[in-house]
Formats: sequence, C-alpha cells, structure tokens
Amino acid sequence: MALHATCLLHFEKIHYSLAMIERIRDIARQSIATKRAFFDSHSGEVARAVEIIIDAIAAGGKVMAFGNGGSAADAQHIAAELVNRLNYDRPPIAAIALTTDTSILTSVGNDSSFDELFERQLRALGRAGDVALAISTSGNSPNVLRAVRAAREMDIKTIGLAGRKGGELAALVDLALVVEADSTQRIQETHITIAHILCEMVEEAIYPAGKQD
Repeated sequence: MALHATCLLHFEKIHYSLAMIERIRDIARQSIATKRAFFDSHSGEVARAVEIIIDAIAAGGKVMAFGNGGSAADAQHIAAELVNRLNYDRPPIAAIALTTDTSILTSVGNDSSFDELFERQLRALGRAGDVALAISTSGNSPNVLRAVRAAREMDIKTIGLAGRKGGELAALVDLALVVEADSTQRIQETHITIAHILCEMVEEAIYPAGKQD
C-alpha cells in the first residue's frame, strides 16, 4: 500500500512538472510573440529614439528616465547601463533615474502630491536639450504625464514607452514607442528589450569600441 502511494505521488509530480514546463514554454512564446510583433512594426521608431538620445548626449545633454513600479526599475536599469557600460569599457554617458532619491520622493509625496514626484525633479535637474524617457505600461500614470508636460515646456525632448493603446502618453510625447499588448508582463518585457537596444546603440555611436578617448 505504501509502495503504491509512493508511486502515485511520483507519477503526480511528473505530471505536474510536465504541465509546469508547458506553461513556462507558453509564457515564453507569448513574450517572444509580443516582441516580434512590436519590432516588426516599430523598428523605425526605435531607430528615431536612438537618434534623439545620441543628438542630446553629443550636445552635452542627458537622459532622465522615470516610471512607477516595474517601470521605475526599468528607469534605473537604463540609467545604470548608460552611466556604467554594456559591452565594453568606455566613459560614462549622462543619465539619471528620477526614481531613486527616497528623501525627495517621500518629501514631495508627503508635502505636495505623489503626482508631482517626477515633475519637480525634472524641473530642478532638466535643461533644454535633455531627453525625458517616460515609462508607463498604461500610458496614463498621472505623475509621468505631469513630468512630460513640464519637459515640453522646458524644450526637453520626450520619448514614451507605453503599452496597450498608448494612453495619454502616446499623444503627449515627441516619440511614442507603444507595445500593443494587454499583459503588463509582456509589455514590460518588451520595454526592457527596447531599452537595451537603445543603450547598446547609443554606446556604439557615442563611444565606438576601441575608439574611446
């Protein structure tokens, strides 16, 4: 009886593992399909985003990235890739994530409004000729939209990473990169792929491998 129970349990674990493996493969297929659909339709817009960032950096500007939740993590990831390096050692590229200073974030959120978190930092740190990289899976995050409006007032170029139908963000930025999917996970996975491409191509253009000062 005990042997039978052990065999049954072992069979159930195998069956469960096979179901789990198929679910993993299904999620991976969805992620790949979302990326393929985006890049098949929007590679030209990504190239334009690369050009906007290159022009800003070459003229002495910087990238300011911001978003909420997973998009905040993406903003920090992007800033780290530019300031540090990707494929080879080279001088730093000017970038900052407006999601990292907890004293600023909590003081603005407490004293004024969560909606002003990024706008106040952008007004303090941004200069004409910079690039604001706004990230929102819905395209409707109020604090992201306020910062973009401020950037436009300040003659700061704006690039938006959005999802679904782009929300208000798509109509507000100079260049919108919209991942037309409904799943937040698939949108964010495509956003970070876009971000890696932007960072890699900017690195190659500003500091070609083997030609750094």
